[in-house]
Amino acid sequence: MKSILTPLGPKADKDTVRRHNLSLVLRAVRDEGERGDATRAGVAARVGLTRAAVSSLVEQLMDSGFLTESGKTFSGQAGRPGTALKVARTGPAGLGVEINIDYVSVCVVDLAGTGRVRQTEHLDNRGAPAEEALARAARLAARTLESAYEQELRPVGAALALPGLVSGGSVRQAPNLGWNEVPAQELFADALAALRPGHPVLPVASENEANLAALAELWFGGLGDVRSFLYLTGEIGVGGALVLNGELLRGAHGFAGEIGHVVVDPAGPECRCGSRGCLEQYAGQAALLRAAGIAGTGGASGVLELERRAAAEDPRAVAAIGEAGRMLGRVLSGAVNLVDPDAVVLGGIYRGLMPWLAPPADEELTGRVVSGLWSPGSGRLRASSVAGDAARGAAALVVQDVLDDPVAYAEPSGG
Repeated sequence: MKSILTPLGPKADKDTVRRHNLSLVLRAVRDEGERGDATRAGVAARVGLTRAAVSSLVEQLMDSGFLTESGKTFSGQAGRPGTALKVARTGPAGLGVEINIDYVSVCVVDLAGTGRVRQTEHLDNRGAPAEEALARAARLAARTLESAYEQELRPVGAALALPGLVSGGSVRQAPNLGWNEVPAQELFADALAALRPGHPVLPVASENEANLAALAELWFGGLGDVRSFLYLTGEIGVGGALVLNGELLRGAHGFAGEIGHVVVDPAGPECRCGSRGCLEQYAGQAALLRAAGIAGTGGASGVLELERRAAAEDPRAVAAIGEAGRMLGRVLSGAVNLVDPDAVVLGGIYRGLMPWLAPPADEELTGRVVSGLWSPGSGRLRASSVAGDAARGAAALVVQDVLDDPVAYAEPSGG
């Protein structure tokens, strides 16, 4: 996850300054812990505070259960060894819930960003009323919470990863689910609270699933120094997100990234969004399986069968994936010309199809992007990492809030 080590202005009051500094120290220990051992001296140098100030902040974070000590660390230089600090593996955590067309996935992420619990159910949400689909997700979330408590984790909030246009806690439109103006956040929160009488009510946030998958890729994936990228996720539909300089671009109304509904052919097949010839009609899961001659509703089994046939060099499967790659390349070329990202990352079902999908997509990008902005085989077109999924991104969104203000999430005294 990203680090935010920013000093406050001179007019901030003492409590605000201390809360801000607690956040700086907690983030610094988390970041240093990813590279090796964090010490009080190392954290002080990183955040620009005195050793004494950092020691006081560390003690408060340890007393509140956010940090632990894990023995001595030796720098190889003269002087006393430092005590290694680690982010606690128990205590506050985030709950992420991804509701997609043919599955629900729930995970819990701890303060170090580690996925600790994961449960997934494969089911068809297309014919279900929104209330029923959200109740299913709440039941899976409740079971996941119990598993988290067994590991002494305390999820302090939940975030929903939802397909379609998501704003203000509601799904404004999700064509493949048939949802319109669904108050998903409220319905899920109520269903989860009803399943857990006597437990504190978890605050719930919500965001588009492609946005959260992109954030997971940014925070946990293998992008290295890449901070600006286009992210596409292929499922029943095709979702997209744009990250520029490490920040998610949401657009004026929060709906940026609906690349699956960019029109490829105005005379093409009718789309559930009401338009014709949208990208998802050529590169979405249903379109791919249909073109490959794979019967049924699809889902994980259909995608695995598509991969198996492609690996066996089945002509129809290879041709179907190749055509999807060409359509993806055509649409992506316009986006690359417009925003010039460092990379284009393909996730969801595209990850496993990259051996057959990437070459035609790369060829289209090479031929259609302005000369000098794209070169074949450059590595800018890449598969997402296994860590870049929407449920994990949703859980990490909650963790970000904890890291921003640990005081607000400290264990209540006597609780």
